[in-house]
Amino acid sequence: MTSLEVSEETEDSGPGGYAAARLLLLQEKERPGPPRRAALARLTDDWLAGLFAAAAPPRGTALVAVGGYGRAELSPRSDLDLLLLHDGTADKAAVAALADRIWYPVWDLGLALDHSVRTPAEARATAADDLKVHLGLLDARPLAGDAGLVAALRTTVLADWRNQAPRRLPELDALCRERAERAGELQYLLEPDLKEARGGLRDAQVLRAVAASWLADAPREGLDTARRRLLDARDALHLATGRATDRLALQEQDAVATELGLLDADTLLREVYEAARTISYATDVTWREVNRVLKARSARPARLRTLLSRNGGTKPPVERTPLAEGVVEMDGEVVLARGARPERDPVLPLRAAAAAAQSALPISLHAVRRLAAAAKPLPVPWPAEAREELVTLLGAGEATVPVWEALEAEGLISRLLPDWERVRCRPQRNPVHTWTVDRHLVETAVRASSLTRRVGRPDLLLVAALLHDIGKGWPGDHSVAGETIARDLAARIGFDRTDTAVVATVVRHHLLLVETATRRDLDDPATVQSVATAVGTLGTLELLHALTEADALATGPAAWSSWRASLVADLVKRVAGVLAGAPLPDPEAAAPSAEQERLAIEALRTGEPVLALHARDEEPLDAEEPEPVGVELLIALPDRPGVLPAVAGVLALHRLTVRAADLRAVDLPSGLGSGSVLVLDWRVAAEYGSLPEAARLRADLVRALDGSLDIPARLAEREAAYPRRRGLTAPPPRVTVAAADSRLATVIEVRAQDAPGLLHRIGRALEGAAVRVRSAHVSTLGANAVDTLYVTRPDGSLLPDEEAIDLARTLEEALR
Repeated sequence: MTSLEVSEETEDSGPGGYAAARLLLLQEKERPGPPRRAALARLTDDWLAGLFAAAAPPRGTALVAVGGYGRAELSPRSDLDLLLLHDGTADKAAVAALADRIWYPVWDLGLALDHSVRTPAEARATAADDLKVHLGLLDARPLAGDAGLVAALRTTVLADWRNQAPRRLPELDALCRERAERAGELQYLLEPDLKEARGGLRDAQVLRAVAASWLADAPREGLDTARRRLLDARDALHLATGRATDRLALQEQDAVATELGLLDADTLLREVYEAARTISYATDVTWREVNRVLKARSARPARLRTLLSRNGGTKPPVERTPLAEGVVEMDGEVVLARGARPERDPVLPLRAAAAAAQSALPISLHAVRRLAAAAKPLPVPWPAEAREELVTLLGAGEATVPVWEALEAEGLISRLLPDWERVRCRPQRNPVHTWTVDRHLVETAVRASSLTRRVGRPDLLLVAALLHDIGKGWPGDHSVAGETIARDLAARIGFDRTDTAVVATVVRHHLLLVETATRRDLDDPATVQSVATAVGTLGTLELLHALTEADALATGPAAWSSWRASLVADLVKRVAGVLAGAPLPDPEAAAPSAEQERLAIEALRTGEPVLALHARDEEPLDAEEPEPVGVELLIALPDRPGVLPAVAGVLALHRLTVRAADLRAVDLPSGLGSGSVLVLDWRVAAEYGSLPEAARLRADLVRALDGSLDIPARLAEREAAYPRRRGLTAPPPRVTVAAADSRLATVIEVRAQDAPGLLHRIGRALEGAAVRVRSAHVSTLGANAVDTLYVTRPDGSLLPDEEAIDLARTLEEALR
């Protein structure tokens, strides 16, 4: 039983009371959606009217529903927005007593109440000072009492709204923008606020208010359905949680989907996103029209007098500036030319869209609808002009997005690219992703447009960017599915066989560079050779390099950094050398650097660890200043067991994030000393604050190696001090043997929830399994860590298959 049911059951005034009837109504499954909201409003109307009548109200008083209740849209936990209206002739004490006779029963039932007591003059004055009050009064509805008093107020308030529209609508627009900045865009949020986020119920209410001003009207198609869908979702959320909440939290989505009879939480989010997208598009179009009308009104008198004098009293024609064949600019929008014939010109939709994006202008609603209704389908394969216009549209940068959204709102994108419908509004539950799948694809093309000077085939880069995640609408590996879809779509768009194969290859391997650079040993010849084999040509490599950056930048802030960029660039440089015919270097033959050799000699002489820290900066990605991308930590010490967990544990205690670790045994040349020294070359970064001093790291490392520093206990204390967020359950870790074809080591891949000391725990498990770690590569995206370990037997040989599988199982069990 929900808290709603408990509160209403315990506070019911009797079997025939309002609370009992309300509870029965909310428990019904036969009347969800609008019928239930209307029935709940009628039930509440009758109850409040009864309270009003029983209080023997003075003459000249009325009870009025305003806001959402005024629209008869009561969700299970909605506030009751009530106004007690009086004409000012009644005694103030009598009016106050009447208010108490109504408000207190509402509060006694535990219902939220937003109430006020005002005369019509006071209501108008308050509305003049408070925009939200004015919006609520636009939906005023009489419940009981003097209906004429309420009708007069409604007429006056509506007249005020229309008269004041030139002043109040810009104020309302600013209020909506501020709210959108605060609450985000509903159509992209994993935990959206159904009311406050942009494209939510609040914006739907604003569209009604703008229409009431008679200044502009929203495109109506699909708007009522979208609004109803969000209201239904809010009803289900209230029933599932028993709370007056509008935030669709992750842990509530399955229950809400079940309440609505939907397949799962993803289906729920997709329906919510589609509704929000409809409202957002209508909002964009409406405010554009409002601003156009207001601008024209402010400029019209003086300008019209000037033009009339120049034209002998004849009204001049509206200026129309040609942009492309059949496409002109008029009044700040892209429209179709008078002679345009979309039914005879199949390329016109793409030509108009490309012209709009290149001019950074919106394409008019009328033009898009005419194109959607009358445009002749493109032949397959597309003619060259259509392909070029698509590339031009994708290459326009940020201006591409609103034009693409306009085409998508009228169904033109799905008509041009049939597989688009599978990714449209598809949620991505990885919190690293900012956008839905379809918007991410467009954003990737936007990012790629700034990288076109780096590649020989900008057209292939832009199309591959648009299609790289197109396989996410299908089961299985999206890269594999995407390769097939991209091949079909590239041929449909009109690329020849060679170009189609390149697009398909780039889509198939769009994750190859970043995953290899962050999870594999780049000094291993097998790593570089495998990438070169998959890529095939230098032209494809440069396309992949640019797409990798564009994809990561379009994913979200956590997906790209100077560190990742430097790793990918290093890999690309090595692969380019192989593709150009250069021989692969032998990592075993590589001599230690001068500093590594110096540290090794010092470690051999003292018998203790020796450390050196070097800050490393890279060129900025988007900032003006260089970005510190990590610190190179060199450690040399006599070879001994337990080094990896000790070093990893000390770094975790000092809040240093490990990005890569290379471990190698160095045999010093004769004359410099005798014996084997272990040299560790680590790349680390501070979680926050300044870097620790090398002396402190060294002191703690000595203590960790001799057992006087209990690292597991210290890490456990820290973890206990920062409890995990309630409601979040991480999936269990997964450890596998990677098919890396390395001749140097066996590759073990660990996928787990990121946490302080994770590499320390991995190191302890590996030490217990008596294997040697050659190198480690750490990749973290959000809360997920993917650590790749190159391990060998103590003698340096690869692990047999069965041993490797057993090691993976042991490590997975240890991490649980």
